[in-house]
Amino acid sequence: MAFDILESGLATTVQDTGRPGYYSVGIPQSGSMDQLSAEIANACVGNTVNEAVLECTYIGPVLRTTAPAVVAVTGAPVDVFVNGEPREQWSRLELAADDVMSFGIIKGGTRYYLAVAGGIDVPVVLGSRSTYVLGVIGGFEGRTLKAGDLVPVGTAVETDGLSAVLSGLRPKYLKQLDVRVLVGLYDHRLTDVGLETLLTATWKLTSVADRMGLRYSGPEVEWKPREQPFGAGSDPSNIVDAGYAVGSIQIPGGKEPIVLHRDAVSGGGYAMVATVISADMDLLARSSPGTATRFRAVTMDEALAARSELAAVRAAIWS
Repeated sequence: MAFDILESGLATTVQDTGRPGYYSVGIPQSGSMDQLSAEIANACVGNTVNEAVLECTYIGPVLRTTAPAVVAVTGAPVDVFVNGEPREQWSRLELAADDVMSFGIIKGGTRYYLAVAGGIDVPVVLGSRSTYVLGVIGGFEGRTLKAGDLVPVGTAVETDGLSAVLSGLRPKYLKQLDVRVLVGLYDHRLTDVGLETLLTATWKLTSVADRMGLRYSGPEVEWKPREQPFGAGSDPSNIVDAGYAVGSIQIPGGKEPIVLHRDAVSGGGYAMVATVISADMDLLARSSPGTATRFRAVTMDEALAARSELAAVRAAIWS
Protein backbone atom coordinates (compact mmCIF):
# COMPACT_ATOMS: atom_id res chain seq x y z
CA MET A 1 0.00 0.00 0.00
CA ALA A 2 1.19 3.52 -0.81
CA PHE A 3 -0.13 7.01 -1.42
CA ASP A 4 0.52 8.26 -4.95
CA ILE A 5 0.87 12.03 -4.56
CA LEU A 6 -0.92 13.75 -7.46
CA GLU A 7 -0.64 17.27 -6.00
CA SER A 8 1.60 18.14 -3.08
CA GLY A 9 -0.33 20.83 -1.24
CA LEU A 10 1.43 23.82 0.31
CA ALA A 11 3.73 22.08 2.80
CA THR A 12 2.87 18.43 3.43
CA THR A 13 5.34 16.47 5.56
CA VAL A 14 5.62 13.17 7.37
CA GLN A 15 5.54 13.60 11.17
CA ASP A 16 5.21 11.49 14.30
CA THR A 17 5.76 12.16 18.01
CA GLY A 18 9.24 13.54 17.24
CA ARG A 19 12.89 12.74 18.00
CA PRO A 20 13.76 13.90 21.52
CA GLY A 21 17.28 13.53 22.80
CA TYR A 22 19.28 15.38 20.12
CA TYR A 23 18.50 19.01 20.94
CA SER A 24 21.83 19.39 22.70
CA VAL A 25 23.62 18.78 19.39
CA GLY A 26 21.38 21.15 17.44
CA ILE A 27 18.76 18.74 16.09
CA PRO A 28 15.24 19.79 17.11
CA GLN A 29 12.53 17.36 18.18
CA SER A 30 10.31 18.03 15.14
CA GLY A 31 7.14 15.89 15.12
CA SER A 32 3.54 16.95 14.61
CA MET A 33 2.91 20.57 15.57
CA ASP A 34 -0.50 19.65 17.01
CA GLN A 35 0.37 16.43 18.79
CA LEU A 36 -3.13 15.81 20.17
CA SER A 37 -4.83 16.00 16.77
CA ALA A 38 -2.24 13.67 15.23
CA GLU A 39 -2.70 11.23 18.11
CA ILE A 40 -6.47 11.19 17.65
CA ALA A 41 -6.03 10.48 13.92
CA ASN A 42 -3.87 7.47 14.76
CA ALA A 43 -6.42 6.24 17.29
CA CYS A 44 -9.20 6.44 14.70
CA VAL A 45 -7.45 4.05 12.31
CA GLY A 46 -6.26 1.62 14.97
CA ASN A 47 -2.59 2.63 15.05
CA THR A 48 -0.49 3.17 18.14
CA VAL A 49 0.45 6.70 19.11
CA ASN A 50 3.86 6.26 17.48
CA GLU A 51 2.86 5.81 13.83
CA ALA A 52 3.75 8.56 11.37
CA VAL A 53 1.05 10.69 9.74
CA LEU A 54 0.90 13.35 7.05
CA GLU A 55 0.82 16.92 8.37
CA CYS A 56 -0.97 19.19 5.88
CA THR A 57 -0.51 22.96 6.09
CA TYR A 58 -3.33 25.19 4.80
CA ILE A 59 -3.61 23.50 1.37
CA GLY A 60 -3.62 19.72 1.50
CA PRO A 61 -2.42 17.20 -1.07
CA VAL A 62 -4.37 15.27 -3.67
CA LEU A 63 -3.44 11.60 -3.43
CA ARG A 64 -4.48 8.24 -4.81
CA THR A 65 -4.43 4.92 -2.97
CA THR A 66 -2.67 1.96 -4.59
CA ALA A 67 -4.59 -0.55 -2.44
CA PRO A 68 -7.50 -0.54 0.04
CA ALA A 69 -6.75 1.62 3.09
CA VAL A 70 -8.31 2.89 6.31
CA VAL A 71 -7.68 6.59 6.97
CA ALA A 72 -8.79 9.44 9.21
CA VAL A 73 -8.44 13.23 8.99
CA THR A 74 -8.24 15.34 12.16
CA GLY A 75 -7.00 18.77 13.12
CA ALA A 76 -8.00 22.08 11.56
CA PRO A 77 -11.52 22.05 10.07
CA VAL A 78 -11.43 21.26 6.34
CA ASP A 79 -13.72 19.59 3.81
CA VAL A 80 -12.62 16.06 2.96
CA PHE A 81 -13.41 14.46 -0.39
CA VAL A 82 -13.03 10.93 -1.75
CA ASN A 83 -13.51 10.74 -5.51
CA GLY A 84 -15.14 14.17 -5.28
CA GLU A 85 -17.71 13.05 -2.70
CA PRO A 86 -17.69 14.64 0.79
CA ARG A 87 -16.59 12.51 3.75
CA GLU A 88 -16.49 13.13 7.48
CA GLN A 89 -13.52 14.53 9.36
CA TRP A 90 -12.70 13.06 12.81
CA SER A 91 -13.91 9.61 11.76
CA ARG A 92 -12.63 6.34 10.32
CA LEU A 93 -12.87 6.18 6.51
CA GLU A 94 -12.43 3.10 4.32
CA LEU A 95 -10.88 3.65 0.91
CA ALA A 96 -10.68 1.29 -2.05
CA ALA A 97 -7.74 0.92 -4.39
CA ASP A 98 -7.41 3.87 -6.79
CA ASP A 99 -9.62 6.14 -4.69
CA VAL A 100 -8.58 9.79 -4.92
CA MET A 101 -8.57 11.83 -1.72
CA SER A 102 -8.55 15.64 -1.73
CA PHE A 103 -9.32 18.56 0.55
CA GLY A 104 -11.17 21.85 0.42
CA ILE A 105 -10.28 25.25 1.81
CA ILE A 106 -9.24 25.26 5.45
CA LYS A 107 -11.86 26.87 7.71
CA GLY A 108 -9.73 27.61 10.77
CA GLY A 109 -6.36 26.88 12.27
CA THR A 110 -3.43 26.01 10.06
CA ARG A 111 -2.74 22.26 10.02
CA TYR A 112 -4.66 19.02 9.71
CA TYR A 113 -3.53 15.42 9.88
CA LEU A 114 -4.05 12.36 7.70
CA ALA A 115 -3.44 9.03 9.40
CA VAL A 116 -3.55 5.65 7.66
CA ALA A 117 -3.78 2.21 9.24
CA GLY A 118 -0.21 0.92 9.38
CA GLY A 119 1.30 4.40 9.44
CA ILE A 120 3.49 6.17 6.90
CA ASP A 121 6.39 3.75 6.45
CA VAL A 122 9.41 5.94 5.75
CA PRO A 123 12.81 5.09 7.29
CA VAL A 124 13.43 5.80 10.97
CA VAL A 125 16.17 8.42 11.40
CA LEU A 126 17.53 9.03 14.92
CA GLY A 127 14.52 7.28 16.41
CA SER A 128 11.80 9.08 14.44
CA ARG A 129 10.15 9.27 11.03
CA SER A 130 9.52 13.01 11.44
CA THR A 131 10.66 15.45 8.77
CA TYR A 132 13.09 18.22 9.69
CA VAL A 133 13.16 20.10 6.40
CA LEU A 134 15.90 22.60 7.30
CA GLY A 135 18.27 19.76 8.18
CA VAL A 136 17.04 17.43 5.39
CA ILE A 137 16.45 14.76 8.04
CA GLY A 138 13.77 12.08 8.24
CA GLY A 139 10.38 11.94 6.57
CA PHE A 140 10.22 11.40 2.82
CA GLU A 141 13.74 12.18 1.61
CA GLY A 142 13.99 14.89 4.28
CA ARG A 143 11.62 17.27 2.49
CA THR A 144 8.02 18.29 1.88
CA LEU A 145 6.09 16.04 -0.47
CA LYS A 146 5.83 16.79 -4.18
CA ALA A 147 3.75 15.48 -7.06
CA GLY A 148 4.95 12.09 -8.25
CA ASP A 149 6.07 10.85 -4.82
CA LEU A 150 4.96 7.34 -3.87
CA VAL A 151 4.68 7.39 -0.08
CA PRO A 152 4.80 3.88 1.45
CA VAL A 153 2.34 2.71 4.10
CA GLY A 154 3.10 0.04 6.72
CA THR A 155 1.16 -3.13 7.46
CA ALA A 156 -1.99 -2.42 9.42
CA VAL A 157 -2.63 -4.09 12.78
CA GLU A 158 -5.96 -5.92 13.02
CA THR A 159 -7.94 -3.55 15.22
CA ASP A 160 -11.08 -1.47 14.83
CA GLY A 161 -9.81 1.77 16.36
CA LEU A 162 -12.23 4.62 17.02
CA SER A 163 -15.18 4.77 14.63
CA ALA A 164 -15.55 8.50 15.39
CA VAL A 165 -14.17 10.96 17.92
CA LEU A 166 -16.45 12.29 20.62
CA SER A 167 -16.98 16.02 20.17
CA GLY A 168 -15.69 16.68 23.70
CA LEU A 169 -12.26 15.34 22.73
CA ARG A 170 -11.92 17.43 19.60
CA PRO A 171 -9.66 20.49 19.90
CA LYS A 172 -11.21 23.90 19.36
CA TYR A 173 -9.90 26.51 16.92
CA LEU A 174 -10.36 29.87 18.57
CA LYS A 175 -9.50 33.41 17.51
CA GLN A 176 -8.77 34.47 21.09
CA LEU A 177 -6.39 32.47 23.28
CA ASP A 178 -4.94 32.54 26.77
CA VAL A 179 -1.55 30.85 26.61
CA ARG A 180 0.08 29.90 29.91
CA VAL A 181 3.77 30.64 30.42
CA LEU A 182 6.48 30.22 33.01
CA VAL A 183 8.40 33.47 33.39
CA GLY A 184 12.20 33.24 33.04
CA LEU A 185 15.09 32.65 32.54
CA TYR A 186 15.97 36.20 31.44
CA ASP A 187 12.89 38.12 32.55
CA HIS A 188 15.18 40.12 34.84
CA ARG A 189 16.51 41.87 31.72
CA LEU A 190 13.04 43.45 31.22
CA THR A 191 11.95 46.50 33.18
CA ASP A 192 8.92 46.04 35.44
CA VAL A 193 6.87 47.86 32.82
CA GLY A 194 8.29 45.65 30.09
CA LEU A 195 7.33 42.44 31.90
CA GLU A 196 3.89 43.82 32.67
CA THR A 197 3.42 44.66 28.99
CA LEU A 198 4.34 41.12 27.94
CA LEU A 199 1.84 39.60 30.37
CA THR A 200 -1.08 42.03 29.99
CA ALA A 201 -1.06 43.07 26.33
CA THR A 202 -3.06 41.33 23.62
CA TRP A 203 -0.72 40.02 20.93
CA LYS A 204 -1.77 39.12 17.40
CA LEU A 205 -0.18 36.27 15.51
CA THR A 206 1.40 37.54 12.31
CA SER A 207 1.75 35.66 9.02
CA VAL A 208 5.35 34.89 10.03
CA ALA A 209 4.48 31.60 11.69
CA ASP A 210 5.87 28.20 10.77
CA ARG A 211 7.26 25.04 12.34
CA MET A 212 10.28 26.94 13.69
CA GLY A 213 8.39 29.68 15.50
CA LEU A 214 5.46 32.08 15.67
CA ARG A 215 5.87 35.86 15.60
CA TYR A 216 3.37 38.20 17.30
CA SER A 217 2.67 41.92 16.87
CA GLY A 218 1.73 44.32 19.66
CA PRO A 219 3.15 47.08 21.86
CA GLU A 220 6.88 47.53 22.39
CA VAL A 221 8.37 45.77 25.42
CA GLU A 222 10.92 47.73 27.42
CA TRP A 223 14.34 46.29 28.22
CA LYS A 224 16.63 47.55 30.97
CA PRO A 225 19.50 49.61 29.58
CA ARG A 226 22.93 48.14 30.12
CA GLU A 227 26.36 47.92 28.62
CA GLN A 228 26.33 44.67 26.68
CA PRO A 229 28.91 42.14 27.90
CA PHE A 230 31.63 40.75 25.68
CA GLY A 231 30.15 38.12 23.37
CA ALA A 232 26.65 39.63 23.24
CA GLY A 233 25.32 41.67 20.37
CA SER A 234 24.17 45.28 20.45
CA ASP A 235 20.43 44.55 20.57
CA PRO A 236 19.08 45.13 24.11
CA SER A 237 17.67 41.59 24.04
CA ASN A 238 21.02 40.02 23.16
CA ILE A 239 22.80 37.76 25.59
CA VAL A 240 25.93 35.65 25.41
CA ASP A 241 24.71 32.55 23.57
CA ALA A 242 22.63 30.10 25.61
CA GLY A 243 20.45 27.05 25.01
CA TYR A 244 16.78 27.51 24.17
CA ALA A 245 13.88 25.54 25.58
CA VAL A 246 11.10 24.55 23.19
CA GLY A 247 8.36 27.13 23.71
CA SER A 248 10.78 29.91 24.68
CA ILE A 249 9.62 33.48 24.06
CA GLN A 250 12.16 35.93 22.63
CA ILE A 251 11.56 39.63 21.91
CA PRO A 252 14.34 40.95 19.64
CA GLY A 253 14.55 44.72 19.94
CA GLY A 254 11.57 44.71 22.31
CA LYS A 255 9.20 44.23 19.38
CA GLU A 256 7.24 41.24 18.07
CA PRO A 257 7.65 38.32 20.49
CA ILE A 258 8.63 35.02 18.89
CA VAL A 259 7.61 31.67 20.38
CA LEU A 260 9.93 28.82 19.37
CA HIS A 261 8.17 25.63 18.24
CA ARG A 262 9.03 22.08 17.19
CA ASP A 263 11.65 22.82 14.50
CA ALA A 264 13.34 25.69 16.35
CA VAL A 265 17.09 26.05 16.70
CA SER A 266 18.45 24.86 20.03
CA GLY A 267 20.45 27.93 21.06
CA GLY A 268 21.50 31.47 20.26
CA GLY A 269 21.96 34.98 21.50
CA TYR A 270 18.45 36.21 22.32
CA ALA A 271 17.13 36.32 25.88
CA MET A 272 14.29 33.95 26.73
CA VAL A 273 11.93 35.94 28.95
CA ALA A 274 9.27 33.23 29.37
CA THR A 275 8.41 29.74 28.11
CA VAL A 276 5.03 28.42 27.00
CA ILE A 277 4.08 25.41 29.12
CA SER A 278 4.08 22.04 27.35
CA ALA A 279 0.29 21.62 27.76
CA ASP A 280 -0.34 24.74 25.65
CA MET A 281 2.06 24.10 22.75
CA ASP A 282 -0.72 22.48 20.71
CA LEU A 283 -2.83 25.62 21.21
CA LEU A 284 -0.15 27.64 19.44
CA ALA A 285 -0.01 25.10 16.62
CA ARG A 286 -3.75 25.60 16.02
CA SER A 287 -3.45 29.39 15.83
CA SER A 288 -3.97 31.12 12.50
CA PRO A 289 -2.67 34.60 11.62
CA GLY A 290 -4.68 37.27 13.41
CA THR A 291 -5.36 35.14 16.49
CA ALA A 292 -5.46 37.40 19.57
CA THR A 293 -3.23 35.91 22.25
CA ARG A 294 -2.59 36.73 25.90
CA PHE A 295 0.43 35.28 27.70
CA ARG A 296 -0.62 34.41 31.25
CA ALA A 297 1.99 33.65 33.92
CA VAL A 298 1.50 30.47 35.95
CA THR A 299 3.52 28.66 38.60
CA MET A 300 5.45 25.45 38.10
CA ASP A 301 2.80 23.57 40.11
CA GLU A 302 0.09 24.92 37.81
CA ALA A 303 2.12 23.93 34.74
CA LEU A 304 2.56 20.38 36.06
CA ALA A 305 -1.16 20.15 36.86
CA ALA A 306 -1.98 21.22 33.30
CA ARG A 307 0.34 18.54 31.96
CA SER A 308 -1.45 15.94 34.07
CA GLU A 309 -4.85 17.13 32.81
CA LEU A 310 -3.68 16.78 29.21
CA ALA A 311 -2.36 13.30 29.97
CA ALA A 312 -5.85 12.38 31.24
CA VAL A 313 -7.37 13.58 27.95
CA ARG A 314 -4.90 11.43 26.04
CA ALA A 315 -5.73 8.42 28.21
CA ALA A 316 -9.42 8.91 27.39
CA ILE A 317 -8.64 8.67 23.67
CA TRP A 318 -7.16 5.21 24.06
CA SER A 319 -9.58 3.87 26.68
